[in-house]
Amino acid sequence: MPTDPQTKTPFDAEALKARFNPEGSQLRRHQRKMLEMVVELDRICRKHDIPYFLYGGTLLGAIRHNGFIPWDDDLDVAVLRKDYLRLMEILPSELPQHIALQTNDTDPNYFYFFAKLRDRRSLLEEECPYDQVFKERGVYIDIFPFERMRLWTHLVGEPLQGHTFKIFRTSKNRQWAMRRIRAITWVNKHLTFPALRLISRITCGRTLTYDYGIPFHIVYDERDIFPLTTHEFEDAQLSVPGNSHHMLQTQYGDYMQLPDLDHLGGHVNKLEFFDD
Repeated sequence: MPTDPQTKTPFDAEALKARFNPEGSQLRRHQRKMLEMVVELDRICRKHDIPYFLYGGTLLGAIRHNGFIPWDDDLDVAVLRKDYLRLMEILPSELPQHIALQTNDTDPNYFYFFAKLRDRRSLLEEECPYDQVFKERGVYIDIFPFERMRLWTHLVGEPLQGHTFKIFRTSKNRQWAMRRIRAITWVNKHLTFPALRLISRITCGRTLTYDYGIPFHIVYDERDIFPLTTHEFEDAQLSVPGNSHHMLQTQYGDYMQLPDLDHLGGHVNKLEFFDD
């Protein structure tokens, strides 16, 4: 049974797998597709010397379960913004045909400010309705850019893009809503966020958090992240923060303690696979 050397909290890994993601189950097939994409991303990042790392619930899964949290249906990685920009240039020519890069440059209705890799051999419908207008709608993994900044500039920027989600949810005219959302996204991308970024550079902002356009924030200590190391994740060795323990402890507290297994949420409403 996996344990953390500092918390000594045991759990029965096989029982969790049998309950939530046994081999052949829909969730396990979903996880396998995400694993395939992150392994491909790892290959590309290694080839081009681009540092990335698992974080959030995916990092928690790596450290606590040596892979996916058994009930988890998403996968998150992060890169610093300078590396993110280079990665976005490299990925289109490196990805296999069945994996698509999704950004607001490649998909006109995609109004997020982080990228996704999408599996083109599946169709995923999420609980939230935003993906209904996206061009690519397969199983995905998220790639989040992190940037150093003045935190107040991020707080100013959060509602500017966050408002687009409210427009989408509350509008009865989807076509009108998307025209407005695309306009707001363009202004933020080309005018507002570059101005906030310039202010942060001039004033020497050092807080590390999500890039502008991501309408929420978590503050990270770079000393917990770098230098990076690797950790087992399913049948791969993937990049993780150097001090994953402190990073997870800061975010989750006693992260080896399992949550209430009878009250777990997910992202997926419907999922189809086309490569059987």
